[in-house]
Amino acid sequence: MLTPIFVKSAHGAVLEDVDGNLLLDFAGGIGCINAGHTSPSVVAAIQQQSEQSLHTCFMVAPYEGYIAVAERLNKLAPGSSPKRTFLANSGAEVVENAVKLARSYTGRSHILCFNHAYHGRTYMALALTSKAAPYKEGFAPFPGEVYRAPYPYCYRAGCTDSSHRCCMISEEELERSLFASFSPERFAAIIVEPILGEGGFVVPPSTFLPALRRICTRYGIVLIVDEVQTGFGRTGRLFACEHSGVEPDLLLTAKSLASGMPLAAITGKAEIMNHPIPGAIGGTFGGNPVSCAAALATLDLFANGELVRRALALGETFREHALAWQSTFPFLGDVRGLGAMQAIELVEDRHGKVPASALTKLIVRHAYERGLILATAGTYGNVIRLLVPLVATDEQMQEGVAVLEASMHAAMFATHSVAPPARPSKFEESRP
Repeated sequence: MLTPIFVKSAHGAVLEDVDGNLLLDFAGGIGCINAGHTSPSVVAAIQQQSEQSLHTCFMVAPYEGYIAVAERLNKLAPGSSPKRTFLANSGAEVVENAVKLARSYTGRSHILCFNHAYHGRTYMALALTSKAAPYKEGFAPFPGEVYRAPYPYCYRAGCTDSSHRCCMISEEELERSLFASFSPERFAAIIVEPILGEGGFVVPPSTFLPALRRICTRYGIVLIVDEVQTGFGRTGRLFACEHSGVEPDLLLTAKSLASGMPLAAITGKAEIMNHPIPGAIGGTFGGNPVSCAAALATLDLFANGELVRRALALGETFREHALAWQSTFPFLGDVRGLGAMQAIELVEDRHGKVPASALTKLIVRHAYERGLILATAGTYGNVIRLLVPLVATDEQMQEGVAVLEASMHAAMFATHSVAPPARPSKFEESRP
């Protein structure tokens, strides 16, 4: 959903449009700005590298920045296995190459993904993506040998247990459901988001990823963990899979890796990464020198752990308010998330859980009009997700939460003739 503005500048967690209006950014370029807009150290690194070289193509004339980013990611990736890293331009590109690596390493063809998943918009990535409209409409046929399994979506499974174990079947049942149509020996990879991103910030039970890890190990299947949106502090750990103690075979990152500069990475077990012949995996622009400089500066910002701890504080602030809203707003069906990766799911009624997609769009519009940029998500378009930069101040966080609450009141008034409270935002006051 496009916000009807044009941005002039962005700093920290605030955007300024060309008309001079200030807006709080709780969308963060769809999760690319965990370390904040135009962090001074990142900007300085970009400027310095831009004066030295812009592009030589690492496959033709290598440079130190690419190696430095790869070495950092190798050390940061979960698990003790020797690692290698490949750099590309986008999340979709590393998804595509991860599938190639898995097929090359295993000699198998089948790829297993999940309902509600989002992995990108290039053809293999799109085949792995679940949501049809608007992403897949009119673009068929898609690459074959892609198979889909249910993702444990606790709210829509009717889970009432706070542990969310009630929507997680046993490991034996999970295995049977994954391989209902084909034997596990035919699968090259299972690709999974540790928390659904575009699918609605659905947090699976804590037993889900470890069960997938054991199943993949048992049958020699490559476990690809897509951390394009969950990575770099968003969930209160550097990588979301760390919450489950899982070591992926291939870890995919992008978005906040380089604070909005185009850069993505596959960091994987060396035996898998080294398997293709030289030159089989690559590209012209991947690991661009300027993007690598931005990534190194961004990784420095995460080094002391303050941004990761900040994610926990921001998420707790949002969650505290959102849980309280459930007693005020009958359309607020679910509050979920980890760290600062929080979301609310809106429904027509809590019993039937019919997605309130139109209401969700209305709330986002009211929020924009009050100076707050939000992003929606979910297979049904009825989820509002929190992607606030982790550098947001307490004042900015409280202001954003207050604006969202006022926007929900306004939307409820518009649809049910309930008078909204009079609470203007200081950001709203800056608008003409």
